[in-house]
Amino acid sequence: MENNVAFLASDVGRLFRKRFEVATRDLGVTGPQWRALVLISANPGVNQGSLAGMLEVEAITAGRMIDRLEKLGLVERRTDPGDRRAWLLHLTPAAAPLLESLRGRAADVIADSVSNFTAEEHAVLVGLLGRMREKLLGPYLPVTEVAANG
Repeated sequence: MENNVAFLASDVGRLFRKRFEVATRDLGVTGPQWRALVLISANPGVNQGSLAGMLEVEAITAGRMIDRLEKLGLVERRTDPGDRRAWLLHLTPAAAPLLESLRGRAADVIADSVSNFTAEEHAVLVGLLGRMREKLLGPYLPVTEVAANG
């Protein structure tokens, strides 16, 4: 498994999430809640269904997360003028300083994780990961079997 790029990438992501949770525990929000706040910040007025899709969770899970963030005074639901059943999500002013702290701590975790890389190695890593992401975002073309006789 140590040479399996998918396993390594997944494990690195898991370890980042774990380190981030430790670094931000005192701020009172979980990693998934932080991701929700960042997504709402980048997409003001996003509806709960779209947010669930971005977070890759079920709509009910996103709804409960928004309930908790709303109780913390970080997110507000506004009615959607085009669909009375839908809620549009917006950050409250109280979310801004929290997001700033979270971003700073995330930057510290990332900086620490690449501190044993040279600047050149770091640039190569970012470039390679970016290319891999672009490939995975593109259309999926299944690998076809090559005929035994070539």
